[in-house]
Amino acid sequence: MQKYANPTRFMKIADAVLPWLTTATVILFVAGLYLTSVAPPDYEQGHTVKIMFIHVPSAWLAMMCYTIIAASSVGSLIWRHPLADVSAKTAVPIGVAFTFLALVTGSLWGKPMWGTYWVWDARLTSVLVLFFLYLGLMALWQAIEDPSRAGRSAAILAIVGFVNVPIIKFSVDWWSTLHQPASVVKMSGPAIHSSILIPLLVMAAAFTCLFFVLHLRAMQNEILRRRVMAMRLLQVERAANVEAGAPAE
Repeated sequence: MQKYANPTRFMKIADAVLPWLTTATVILFVAGLYLTSVAPPDYEQGHTVKIMFIHVPSAWLAMMCYTIIAASSVGSLIWRHPLADVSAKTAVPIGVAFTFLALVTGSLWGKPMWGTYWVWDARLTSVLVLFFLYLGLMALWQAIEDPSRAGRSAAILAIVGFVNVPIIKFSVDWWSTLHQPASVVKMSGPAIHSSILIPLLVMAAAFTCLFFVLHLRAMQNEILRRRVMAMRLLQVERAANVEAGAPAE
């Protein structure tokens, strides 16, 4: 895997993959939105169930994104992969967006279903903690000027905070909560009708492709930004050396 961690090689691979991935994202979103529009209302939730076509993929991506950040942080701390630090840093703002979208759409669904926009439910509270973890990672990157120190600090926080991801996943099983239990990924099979399941899976695939498009593009931009910074520092260093070596008047 070390050869694929080379930034130059990564840039070439990303340039080749991104057009296909972007096309797949557009096709999946068009298909998913069409299937969502024609999906029948749920016998209990009515048309409110369609909020789930946005909420559920957002929640899945919020957890998946943090998992990628934690895995990248391990690679950054232990194996010092050149792209691991870039991957972790660029995934944070995307994770913030998906987590915020999951919280907002969950609140919009909760009002008609539970009679309130928010309850201190185990699942909701743990997702809110995830949102604050994302904000903490962003704050670390902004607060520490030295990129290497910022990367190490953010990596440690990301790895420690990963304990929250299984809590989110299994909170509905470990505690008595208002949030409905898992209904798609179950040992006995999905517990929802195919008329709802198929649009949900298509939208989940669309959101997943969107994440990878955004992540790959953000990684490319970060690599270019770091190269520009390195060139500027080199120019400053050369100018300082020239000035130091100039004869006194």
